[in-house]
Amino acid sequence: MPFVNYLILIPTGVLVGFINTLAGSGSLISLPLLIHLGLPVNVANGTNRIAILLQSLVGAGSFRQKKIIRFREGIWLAIPAVVGAVIGAFLAVDINEVVMKRVIGGLMIVMFFLIALKPEAWIEGKASQLQKKPGFWQILIFFGIGLYGGFIQAGVGFFLLRGLVLGAGLDLVKANALKNLIVFLYTPFALAVFIFNGQVDWIMGLTLAAGNMAGAWIAAHVAIKHGAKVVRFILMAVIIVAAVDMLR
Repeated sequence: MPFVNYLILIPTGVLVGFINTLAGSGSLISLPLLIHLGLPVNVANGTNRIAILLQSLVGAGSFRQKKIIRFREGIWLAIPAVVGAVIGAFLAVDINEVVMKRVIGGLMIVMFFLIALKPEAWIEGKASQLQKKPGFWQILIFFGIGLYGGFIQAGVGFFLLRGLVLGAGLDLVKANALKNLIVFLYTPFALAVFIFNGQVDWIMGLTLAAGNMAGAWIAAHVAIKHGAKVVRFILMAVIIVAAVDMLR
């Protein structure tokens, strides 16, 4: 890998890890970058999971140290997400590269409007308690989120926050913490599917992951609620540029 790629991937990884841990959807930056640096779309999709896995490990671990989350609080929601992620990953490895690129571009446009038009639902909670066991609709919601996360990952943090804040009734701080835990629990299964199909570039993935882990650690130690508002505007700018590039 050219040396300049390290200079690009590591600082970008810091930004992505920060955004992913603070609010979500940082993969809307890293995935287009990996494609721009020469990886085929499907390989970029798989490679990005290395950084996501290690970043979510750091993020979830940091939140756990601060006693914001406990493992058993997220396990029931993680189970349907894991099942969905495996199915989504199998769908992603077989899709045509041109179609995948168009799908990514289209989803980015959708994400732009979701983030732009309803920011208050994205960053505000309604309660602070999570039921011990999820109901049918929560299981269905998190299965769908896992399916999307296994398929593409980019933007899944947005849906997890929506699911945890609006569907499970958590405040933003705890929703962010559980979001990291759920992603950490389902990502190894999705990553295994991409590894089995030879769609992972380990050098680029681990380089990006080094930055992601640093960004996750920083984000877990800052004021999440105020940071999410700033992140929203960064994401909107990056999403529209990347979407235009994907769809042209």
